[in-house]
Amino acid sequence: MGTARSAAADGRPDTRSAEVRSPMTAHGGGAAGLGRVGMTPESSPTLPLRALRVLDLTEGAAESCGRFLADLGAEVVRVEPPGGSPGRRDVVGFGLRNANKLGVVLDLTDPAGRAELLRQARAADVLLESFRGREARALGLTPEDLHAANPALVVVSITDFGRTGPWADRVATEDVLAAAGGVLSRSGLPGGTPLLPPARLVAQTVGVHAAWATLVAYVKRVRTGRGEHVDVSSFEAVVHGFDPGFGTQGSAAAGRSETFPRDRPDAANYYPVYPCADGHVRICLLAKRQWRAMFEWLGEPEEFADPRFDAIPARFEASDRLNPLIAALFADRTREELTLEGSRRGIPVAGMLTLDEVLEADHFTLTGTLADAEMADGLWARVPTGYVSVDGLRAGLRTRAPRPGEHGALLDGPPVTREAPDLGLPALDEGARPLAGLRVLDLGVIVFGAELSRLFADQGADVIKVENSAFPDGLRQTRKGGGMNASFAWGQRNKRGLGLDLRSEEGARLFRELVAGADLVAANFKPGTLESLGFSHAELTTINPRIVVSDSSAFGGRGPWRTRMGYGPLVRASCGVSTLWRDPDREASDPAAFCDGSTVYPDHVAGHVGAVAALAALIGRGADGPGCSVEIAQADVAVVALGPTLVRASLEPGTVAAEGNARPDVAPAGVFPCAGDDEWCVIEVRDDEDWRRLAGATGLPDEPDLRTLAGRLARREEIEKQLAAWTAERAAEEVTALLQSAGVPAAAMLRLPDELTHPQLVARDSFHTLAHPMLSAPVPAAARVARFSSIADPDQGPAPTPGEHTREIVRTLLGRDDREIDELVRSGVLQPPPDDPVLSEESA
Repeated sequence: MGTARSAAADGRPDTRSAEVRSPMTAHGGGAAGLGRVGMTPESSPTLPLRALRVLDLTEGAAESCGRFLADLGAEVVRVEPPGGSPGRRDVVGFGLRNANKLGVVLDLTDPAGRAELLRQARAADVLLESFRGREARALGLTPEDLHAANPALVVVSITDFGRTGPWADRVATEDVLAAAGGVLSRSGLPGGTPLLPPARLVAQTVGVHAAWATLVAYVKRVRTGRGEHVDVSSFEAVVHGFDPGFGTQGSAAAGRSETFPRDRPDAANYYPVYPCADGHVRICLLAKRQWRAMFEWLGEPEEFADPRFDAIPARFEASDRLNPLIAALFADRTREELTLEGSRRGIPVAGMLTLDEVLEADHFTLTGTLADAEMADGLWARVPTGYVSVDGLRAGLRTRAPRPGEHGALLDGPPVTREAPDLGLPALDEGARPLAGLRVLDLGVIVFGAELSRLFADQGADVIKVENSAFPDGLRQTRKGGGMNASFAWGQRNKRGLGLDLRSEEGARLFRELVAGADLVAANFKPGTLESLGFSHAELTTINPRIVVSDSSAFGGRGPWRTRMGYGPLVRASCGVSTLWRDPDREASDPAAFCDGSTVYPDHVAGHVGAVAALAALIGRGADGPGCSVEIAQADVAVVALGPTLVRASLEPGTVAAEGNARPDVAPAGVFPCAGDDEWCVIEVRDDEDWRRLAGATGLPDEPDLRTLAGRLARREEIEKQLAAWTAERAAEEVTALLQSAGVPAAAMLRLPDELTHPQLVARDSFHTLAHPMLSAPVPAAARVARFSSIADPDQGPAPTPGEHTREIVRTLLGRDDREIDELVRSGVLQPPPDDPVLSEESA
């Protein structure tokens, strides 16, 4: 039959929980009350995706999509070939990407195995796969084949470059995607070799993007009864989702006086790092109030008293004089002292932690971000547990990854067919977007806030961006002259704008009236802000029991770090990302060695994590169920990405440091010079077969001892030097084409402007044009998160100006007439645009 089965004694699948222990307890600490946090899928009835059934045929990074859905409660059945997935060679990576899943074995090359998969697909909601096109055709498992078996199935194809376009058959690894996706061109020290980001960060983006696209297609399927094919390109996910060049940018972008140079940007002053008594700290001086507090801490030096230093560009221009003053102030204090004092003064400061320090940090152990768990039979380690919490409980690690075929009893008997859930939304009109009918009250700010709600707006939700002119969104402050900038236009497209003073009694009352007719409230203030405004989930449910509240902050609302100020650069510092993203050839004490200044990671991917969790919560409440609260600590997003590296550090304390471009488990691999001015490519030999192909294409010596990984690692320096000499004589595009034709993962380093003319991105129409009346010219923008078979691309609707739709929203949704609105404008409760008749009348 092409199947393998393993069942518990009673004939049911064995879904016993892997033991997951509090790391404080496991390591002899004093957290006696924490105990076990593991549970079986059956004991998790409140997880929002509990009605979703998923067949997971993916390999590699794509597996993390199913893991995220399983964390949120979906029944995810991992289908492996006889002998198990080849990915099991990476015990830790496979274990993290496949936890919480059930496992069966099917030989899909056998007609009986294929028939069994199609039988299971008839009762599934979603099927995830990562076949290359010709592989799917050879197996008879194309999206068309799968839809013939189940027309209502959501089929999600997660491949390196997508199912269409001239690069559809090319192969990639995470590092190759970093080169092709524009990440590498912005990482490294000016004038030097580009530096690969820490392992797993880029791969994380792919899984989260795919999870969002999956749920969007699932909602459409529930509302129409029709299936969908979702074509997820890992390449495009990185281009548009990791830290997009043509997408929402962090506040420090205001200080850039020019576009990126041909080599790496000099980003040391964006989020500067300073030595201190026990390591390094990073600061983020963005808002005017933060600079004024720093000025006071420095003793108010006369040379920086001029108000022009309130602006980011002026401080950047004076960094050669300002930074030494700050360095001298910090030199004799510890990281903890500086962090606490910065918090007291309202200055964002964070210590740069090593992975060993992250593993032992009380904050991560007490909040359950990290726990000790059995990764595989007999292999215990400290691991990240999951991205989010739902109603205060972590939606994360419950069971270890299955053994091959461990739950084979699922294949016995007829699959149980379930009715599609009632989402409480009407059937979709022809051409309507999947999330039409949902209303989102968007209190979010900066990158995270923009990204989460934009995803909803792009798919048809009515997203109302609520702003108070006294506390403007930082993205509006990134350029002089008010109005609009490209970053805000990218992040706020397709939304409506409401100007409202939430801190006034009447403003709060109006907001509560809006909550009564809303589905989601999304915010990312510092912890406690929603509560202080009277808008906690508990308070809002008294108005609307079905409301979902998504709340995010840097370190979450619990734990010792909950009061710390946080931006993406400080999150990276506190989670060990920055200490891994540094030039290992520089002295450890050199603050210039850190190379993560050009990115705002994890802001974008964290916003997408929040969107997935919020949409899952909306799915889970059904037609008549209650809403819930969803919490995302952005630090947890970074910790999850570093999972395999943290596990390695847990198993071998003190041994894990910055790798640079030399990954420890592959060779030859890395960043290689090419002919031309600052041209580079990434090449990675994944296995012995790749080595044979590389040697054949380049003429490298295919000697017997190089036909094994151990042999290649032993002679790594030698063979990579020979490979670099070969690449240096050829253009990066030529190297890429030659090696890809041989089946070896390779890609030229792509600079941001070149994304717009890249043949694969052009062929897949990956960029559209976004215009806004207040922009000097239209700008390129991401066309979509994935290619859908029947869901139209998002509109490129203009972002709202401050308060642009205030009157419209209050009139149509709250039923106020013009006279009432005029009075609310005069009192400052409502904040329409400056050209509003009442404001014009008063100014006259």
